Amino acid sequence: MTTIRQRRVGKGTEAEDQPSEETNVKPDGKFLSDPTGGKLWNILSITVGGIVAISLGLLTSVYVATLHENDLWFSNIKEVEREISFRTECGLYYSYYKQMIQAASIQQGLHGLVYDNKTESVRTINILERMNVYQEVFLSILYRILPIQQYLEPVYFYIYTLFGLQAVYVIALYVTSWLLSGTWLSGLLAACWYITNRVDTTRVEFTIPLRENWALPFFAVQIAAITYLLRTHLQPIQERLTLMAVFIATFLFSLTWQFNQFMMLIQALALFILDSLDMLPTAKVTWLCVIQISGLLLVCVLQFFNSMILGSLFISFNVSVLIAKTIQKNLKKGGLLNRLGKLILHVLLVLGLTLLINKFIKKILNLESDEHIFKFLKAKFGFGATRDFDANLYLCEEAFGLLPLNTFSRLSSTLLFYAYGFVLFLLTIAAVIVAFRNLSGSYQVQLKEKMEEYTVTLKPDAAYSLVHTVLFGCLALSTMRMKYLWTSHMCVFASFGLCSTEVWKLTLKCLHLYTSQRTQVIRYSVPIITLLYISFKFWPGIMDELSELREFYDPDTVELMNWIKSNTPNTAVFAGSMQLLAGVKLCTGRTLTNHPHYEDKNLRERTKQIYQIYAKRSPSDVYRILRSFGTDYVILEDSICYERRHSRGCRLRDLLDVANGHIMDGLGENEPDLKPSLYPRFCEEIIKNLPSYTMHFTRVFQNKTFHVYKLAKHK
Repeated sequence: MTTIRQRRVGKGTEAEDQPSEETNVKPDGKFLSDPTGGKLWNILSITVGGIVAISLGLLTSVYVATLHENDLWFSNIKEVEREISFRTECGLYYSYYKQMIQAASIQQGLHGLVYDNKTESVRTINILERMNVYQEVFLSILYRILPIQQYLEPVYFYIYTLFGLQAVYVIALYVTSWLLSGTWLSGLLAACWYITNRVDTTRVEFTIPLRENWALPFFAVQIAAITYLLRTHLQPIQERLTLMAVFIATFLFSLTWQFNQFMMLIQALALFILDSLDMLPTAKVTWLCVIQISGLLLVCVLQFFNSMILGSLFISFNVSVLIAKTIQKNLKKGGLLNRLGKLILHVLLVLGLTLLINKFIKKILNLESDEHIFKFLKAKFGFGATRDFDANLYLCEEAFGLLPLNTFSRLSSTLLFYAYGFVLFLLTIAAVIVAFRNLSGSYQVQLKEKMEEYTVTLKPDAAYSLVHTVLFGCLALSTMRMKYLWTSHMCVFASFGLCSTEVWKLTLKCLHLYTSQRTQVIRYSVPIITLLYISFKFWPGIMDELSELREFYDPDTVELMNWIKSNTPNTAVFAGSMQLLAGVKLCTGRTLTNHPHYEDKNLRERTKQIYQIYAKRSPSDVYRILRSFGTDYVILEDSICYERRHSRGCRLRDLLDVANGHIMDGLGENEPDLKPSLYPRFCEEIIKNLPSYTMHFTRVFQNKTFHVYKLAKHK
């Protein structure tokens, strides 16, 4: 089991980027030309803001890289230990980068990925189709063609690239907040909140190759581009360039993460809601829908027409939205009741078309790759209990459970959650008022002119940010693993609100304290005070964290990997847990029976069969199953066989027992139709070396954690 141990060694105020509407206006309403001093001050402000953004991005990269080095002593440990530190699916993804680096040529490396027969035994699969590993391919090619081999090891080129993307991530968050509020002070606050809430905003320093660490920086860039696109009075050339930026960011985000379709579906839902409520320009929403579909379809082509993408709800939903827009052209005309009726019909039409199109595509493609996700969602939200092994495997993982309450106490300690709640409350009220006004359409022009000073408004970019954070907040609350999509945007949303003229103007008007000067003072003083508080409270802790030195320590796994490399043929096939086998492939290059990339129905069935080594099955049954997948060696782990991390009902052996119709071990209730097994648990009995086991399995390696058995080759 991998652990970490202690090392045993000695040792302002600035102008807005957009001038206010009241600036340089004569009493008669005519605009004066900008004074030279104002232009220079504006240029200076943008320059300083840009320098601060880049500096904070680079500092964040150095910060997480230092934490990674301090935590593992990465520069001092052996190569096998470095590779073991890429746990579970991280090791699997990195193995393809290593495979491409070690290939005789780029062409041979690509051929090995397209016709791969080592990731799943007795099967040849296309890795580029099944997995999102184009980033590993690109990096490996870049490493091969750049003259850096003598100065930089491949592993450092890889991890430094990921840490470098953190700079892109922070800069994108900074720019988004700046665009929303009009002041780079907001971006500074967003970046500081991202860093001080690192535990809840990123996990890049200990799960480096994870797909989300590649994808989320591009997602943040896309959100920044959308925020800019939704501004009013953009020139045509600005719109075209921004749409191009949105497309590129969408494409890169989709290319680097297998969960892209689900994130894009939520984003598409946000755009659909706002467009239906007339809070966004319809033309821009249509363009964004087309760009989203185009980006994902291009990824589909690069992934050799991956059927899971074609059959995604996202594609069906966006196509349905575009069809519904064509059918219902007069959706935004009429009074309140008329509009509400049309809106309800519009929503029903879109949902109906989505389900119809999606079912049709899946029927044509015979698609079942994502059925485990819908089984999981059905069971998670209480639509009936399930004995499905795959669904229960997700349900019992903490990462797929509800967001823990202690998350909010951590976010509150930096004042982030308090600021977020305050801004969310005010903008939600504003959004409801604006939506009602848009739907009613009953204001007369004269009344509008009289009430103009008091009318609540919400800019399109702020409206999008609001709905985005609400929808991704719901996702994070329901599934802890997805909190990183929410918490990073929470930093943007809260900082924008504290620096927003509109938010403070609305607040002060409600309290009958509004003046223009007071609004400006508050919008700058509150974030500055917040920054000072964060600095004084968290700077000492960050320094202590950076000075704490630890060391990677996992001797049992290192011993196992070294034994496999030294004592088994290169063509040997290994069976075991998904997480461990990813490390076996990376460290030894041996062939696997199964692996952690779970988005394939055949692989899920195969994994369930392999896991019978932890179930109550006869030795002959287990032997027959393992040999059907060409297994030469099987690795048993005490940490799984005698698991105590999960409670009864969620241990892997319990999930297998229930799926097999057997009573679970230990005290507690069982469902009435479960029966006792005729056989003891395989992983417990095999260590007794009984004749019925030794005729099929011979123990060839053992330490405190692992037991390796070689399968007999009966004729």
